[in-house]
Parts: sequence; C-alpha cells; structure tokens
Amino acid sequence: MNRTPSITGALADAVIGLASRPRTDEGTRAAERTLANIVAVAIGASRTPGVQRLARHLDTGTGVPLGPSPLISERGSPRAAALLAGFAGHYDDYDDTHLATVIHPAAACFGAAWAVGRGPRVDGALLMDAFAIGCEIQLRLGLAVSPEHYDRGWHITGTCGVIGATVTAALLRGLSRDELATALAIASVRTLGHREAFGTELKPFHAGQAAANAVSSVDDASGGSLRWNHEDDPMALLLTAFAPRSADPATLLTDKIRWELDTNAIKPYPCGIVAHPGIDAGLAVHQRLRASGRTVAEIVSVRYRCHPLVPELMGRTAPDNELEARFSAVHGVAAGLLRGTVGLAEFDAGAARSPEYGDMRSRITMVPDARLERDQAELAVDMAGGDVMVEWVEHARGSIDRPLTDDELRAKADALLELGRGPSAEELWRFVTSLPSVTSDPWRSLSAPDRIAEAAR
Repeated sequence: MNRTPSITGALADAVIGLASRPRTDEGTRAAERTLANIVAVAIGASRTPGVQRLARHLDTGTGVPLGPSPLISERGSPRAAALLAGFAGHYDDYDDTHLATVIHPAAACFGAAWAVGRGPRVDGALLMDAFAIGCEIQLRLGLAVSPEHYDRGWHITGTCGVIGATVTAALLRGLSRDELATALAIASVRTLGHREAFGTELKPFHAGQAAANAVSSVDDASGGSLRWNHEDDPMALLLTAFAPRSADPATLLTDKIRWELDTNAIKPYPCGIVAHPGIDAGLAVHQRLRASGRTVAEIVSVRYRCHPLVPELMGRTAPDNELEARFSAVHGVAAGLLRGTVGLAEFDAGAARSPEYGDMRSRITMVPDARLERDQAELAVDMAGGDVMVEWVEHARGSIDRPLTDDELRAKADALLELGRGPSAEELWRFVTSLPSVTSDPWRSLSAPDRIAEAAR
C-alpha cells in the first residue's frame, strides 16, 4: 500500500539520514562543547535545594542514578532520571541558548541521554550522535515555528524539547524507522511549557518533563505496542498548533549540511541570555570607573537601551529570590556595575534581596529599541559630576560572534563541577572527546573518571 507523504514520516527519515552520515567538524565541536557544558551545569545545580527536593520525591531506591553528581544518591526509573537530569540542566539558567529561537537545546536531550544511554549496547559514539541529533532536530523545529510560536506565549524549550529528546532516546534505544515515527507521533501530543513560568521552578521543570515525556513516548513506541496510523500526520498538526500562520515544514526537514547546533551559544552568565549584553556593558563600566578612581556611588541614573525582548522576558525590577533574579535584566546590570563579576553568587537570594542591589536596580531604566539586535545593548550612565559615561556592546560575550573560548568554558565548568563534587573540567573534557572510543556504557566512565581510558579499550 502506498503511504501518503507526511511530515511525521519525513522527519523520521531526516533523523535516520542525519544519523547515517558523519557530522561536520564544526558540528562535532559544537556537540562536544554543548554536552560538556550541560553536564557541568547539571552537576553544579545538584547542590540546590530544588534539585535535591525533586530527587528525594522521585527516589525509589533502585534503578538508574537520578543525577550525575555525588550529591544526588537517589535512584529511580529511566523516566524519573530523565526528569531530574533535564531539570538540573536548566535549573540555574546557566546552560545554553540558540539566540534565533531562544531555545535551550541541551537540557531535555541531556535528560533523555542520561536516562537511556546506558548498558552494553550503547557506545560513546552512539551517545554523542543521539544527543547531537536530538539537539539539532529541536533547533530546526524551533526555526520552523519562530518567532510566532514563542510570541504566542509558549516556552519553546519545553515544547520543542519533547521532540528533540524523543529523537535522542529513540536513537539510543535503536528504534526502527516506523517505531521512530510512532514515537514522534506520540511525543507530538506530550509537548508542554509556557512563558508565564519564567522566574519559577516550573521553567526548568519544562525541560525535565520534556525529557521524561520523550522517554515515555519511546517506551510506548518500542516493540510495536502502539503504532502510528499513517492516515494521520501528527507532526503536521503540531506545526499548525505551534505556529498556525507561519509554520514552515521545509525548515524542519531541510537536508542542509551545516548544523544549526553550531550556532548554539554557551552562556557566560546564569540568567536569560537577552540580558547578557547589558551585563557586559555593566562590567565594562565597572572597570572604567575603577581605572579612573571613581566609584559606583557616583552613579545617578542609568539608561539601558536594549532589544524589546529584554523587558518583555526579563522585566522584573524587584526580584525576591534567585529564580526571579535570573529574570531581572536590571539585576544583572546592577551586578555588573556593583561587583565587576557576574556568576551564581550575584544571583542568589541574598543578592536579590540586598538593599545595595535594590538601590542600584532603582537607578536603571530600560529603553527598548527595536533597531538593536538581541546581542546588543548600550548603557548611558549619568554621573554625579554631570558627565555621561556611555558603553556600547556590539556582540554579547558568549554569542555566536563572540563565543566563549574553550579555556573560558573549562573555567566555567571547573567552578560548577566543584560545587557539585564532580570530576574536574579536564576530566569532563576528556570524557566528552573520548566518547567515540568508548565501547559500552559511556556514562559509567563519567562517574569514575579513571575508567575513561579503561572504557575506551
């Protein structure tokens, strides 16, 4: 019987096509950096009460380790492990962002890979392929429905993350083409996430639940227990639901050689990426003040010219905790001005509630300007002496035009891994780059770094 061409079937074919040919050198490097970063971020977040509370709730005492950190000793089902790992990967908002779609592609795919990428049948090359292709499909889906989908109020990391993580889990489980199409069909009705959750624990939960739903979708499709009805086209329906006026299936199904993952940005600061150019400007002003012997006490007011997405997504002016602070652009700028460094400590609850930070935030006024790109910003700082200090950021640190160097990524990873009692950044980097040589059960070597060479033999 001839099957009617469908987006669902074509997407399954596209996934198989990506898996059958080698990645470009750029795609491989992007996948390695993205995986190393998300593992470090998830391990670092394992210190947080939110991640530990969820781990205790999911604990059954047996099964898969729920998280990659020694701080998480609990075990549970693969679905529970996917939920916890994806949640931890996005908890601190320190992961990554594809600026064109504002997707954080790694968290959900990491959750699925952590839960399913185990046992003697899974080797390191398969783990890396499954993670990279899941991220890639997630980004292509995001491009196919952007900007309409995000503008309609959906959290695109959760909604598209379910599909990307399903691809990751399906490849790791070795599903056939028809089983993969069925898994995608099932996953298409398990999408989730809305922007109203930003600044709460529900936001990272979107990424974790996307990973968990992906594992469930693959389980349901495995072995033919559920079958996709080829008369329906669930992915076509999903595209219409996501972006009824502008969805572009051709973007999702493209056979282009260049990997979209190569444009994924690794975050230098633990907050929404649209605030990063403003933070860069604040840090630069701090250094200029120090160099001239002046202090932040002389700042009278600050005009913060930024892309319109900044106040739309990060317009909080009086955050009360660490999650709300991550969605306050003026808090990030205030941290740069006050401290000259911006990391996890500058977004903790103490900083959010600090009178010093509150006073500086009150002096900053956002001025949205549609002429600016998302990675641009300008601060005009009115000083007590009557002069104005202007700082322009053409491209934010960590953006595609100004990416973190490998050394900067390792420094970030070292700090996070120390918080979560994980391996060193050097050991993590060796784990990621050695994956093509690991013959089985690749995550085992991460939990014991001295086993990396052993697993590769």
